[in-house]
Amino acid sequence: MAKDSSFDIVSKVDMPEVDNAVQQAQKELANRFDFKNSKSSIKLEADMIVLISDDDFKLSNVVDILESKLVKRGVSLRALEYGKSKPAAGDTVRQEVKLVQGIAQEKSKLINKVLKDNKVKVVSSIQGDEIRVTGKNKDDLQAAITLLRKEDFGIELQFINYR
Repeated sequence: MAKDSSFDIVSKVDMPEVDNAVQQAQKELANRFDFKNSKSSIKLEADMIVLISDDDFKLSNVVDILESKLVKRGVSLRALEYGKSKPAAGDTVRQEVKLVQGIAQEKSKLINKVLKDNKVKVVSSIQGDEIRVTGKNKDDLQAAITLLRKEDFGIELQFINYR
């Protein structure tokens, strides 16, 4: 009997790249003329980026700088979940940007439903914050990956451990 092939669907953020992007954005903030004498800053804390600036306009510029650095480093902007900007100490505004890791339960169910509805000959099972997809032949797995790449689940998907 032929051994089943499989792959895992995950949604992970490359944290070293995020760290590099944050450092580059901090350098740009320090060097830009329009941010002279500004209280603007970007900090990486665990799975969150904290943005601080003088006002909402400057905060949106800080967001633009951060996003451009993330894109250059190959980090998907879909992995960012922006919180509301709130007033902070010393006449500043603060915004928290959560880095989304893993696939939420509702999204996992939606991905499974898409695979079932399109009658791809694979079996998918939710395993925590990732999904394992198995199939009898590799063509079915390729079809599943192609199908999922066309769909928009609102998160960045990676396909790993293909065997």
